[in-house]
Amino acid sequence: MPNKTKKEKETNKSSKSSSKNSSSSIGKDGTAENSDESQQQSNNKRPSNSTPPPTQLNKIKYSGGPQLVKKERRQSSSRFSLTKNRELQKLPALKDAPAVDREELFMQKLRQCCVLFDFISDPLSDLKYKEVKRAGLNEMVEYITHNVDVVTESIYPEAVIMFSVNVFRTLPPSSNPTGAEFDPEEDEPTLEAAWPHLQLVYEFFLRFLESPDFTPNIAKKYIDQKFVLSLLELFDSEDPRERDFLKTILHRIYGKFLGLRAYIRRQINNIFYRFIYETEHHNGIAELLEILGSIINGFALPLKEEHKMFLIRVLLPLHKVKSLSVYHPQLAYCVVQFLEKDSSLTEPVIMGLLKFWPKTHSPKEVMFLNELEEILDVIEPSEFVKVQEPLFRQLAKCVSSPHFQVAERALYYWNNEYIM
Repeated sequence: MPNKTKKEKETNKSSKSSSKNSSSSIGKDGTAENSDESQQQSNNKRPSNSTPPPTQLNKIKYSGGPQLVKKERRQSSSRFSLTKNRELQKLPALKDAPAVDREELFMQKLRQCCVLFDFISDPLSDLKYKEVKRAGLNEMVEYITHNVDVVTESIYPEAVIMFSVNVFRTLPPSSNPTGAEFDPEEDEPTLEAAWPHLQLVYEFFLRFLESPDFTPNIAKKYIDQKFVLSLLELFDSEDPRERDFLKTILHRIYGKFLGLRAYIRRQINNIFYRFIYETEHHNGIAELLEILGSIINGFALPLKEEHKMFLIRVLLPLHKVKSLSVYHPQLAYCVVQFLEKDSSLTEPVIMGLLKFWPKTHSPKEVMFLNELEEILDVIEPSEFVKVQEPLFRQLAKCVSSPHFQVAERALYYWNNEYIM
């Protein structure tokens, strides 16, 4: 590899970076808000041009071509405790109420929306009252979005209780195969039957967090560690629509509640440890890595030892899990972010990848080659010298691989101007 300077490296990469992934739904808070320390030493390191690769809502919508005859989409309902008295009375519209009565009416609507309905064993039951709740939730979403000074101190506990009652529940057992047998392109996600209400509850809470009236100092009495832990448990939901909302909500909480940041990172670490060393099954790894990609991008320099240990002990071992393909783009982004922050991490990262290099799984080997090329694009010449021999020994094995896709992907390295 030629000893190019940092400036030359950036010039060669400019065309490549322009085709990187565009905006992600979690990037709204901005880098500074995600960092542990607000100041960035941007003059020492160039800023990253890309955002975390977004997760996809696999196969939720069908578009184009003739409709195929397909089996009915699976639905399941989580274990909700249904409310006994479900006869809801339609309340007056918030916009028609006198200004002095709106806060009390808003609170009444929030309490009314704590009533839970049956969507799976008897989906046609209580249709009238289900519609009252749906309309009430929809009205509150519009009200909090288009009005100011509506999130008063009395609203905080009611909003958090309403969200908790509707969302926090025991998830149903997984219906899809796990590990290498799981194929996100073929295996249908099991959708949440109560989504007509759940979607609006999530939408309301997200608008609540993003409201200009929202004050974290008041909300921290209700949005605490227990709340965050319950939120993180829901990332194992099979419904990708729910995980997408959870991802955005958790990222907003991370950005607004400085006192919860270390706790959130620690609990995400625990999820990863259980996933790597115990279960090898979790539906929300890609979403959690997407959040972390944005958080890592905001880390101040020099990196804390805690953050370096996270890279070595969590991100690198994530490469050995059978279901790597489900979350690899987000994982590779996180690793490259670390190397752009601190080039001294290059040697342990490269040696870690070589340690976990797949022996008998060719598609996984192609993923490793993709990630390795991304790393070589940001590597410092002084760091490259330390890993060049084991690195090119592995590349030589790949070029001579009996699997044509592995050999072809390794040969593509010679099309990369920077590497040549």
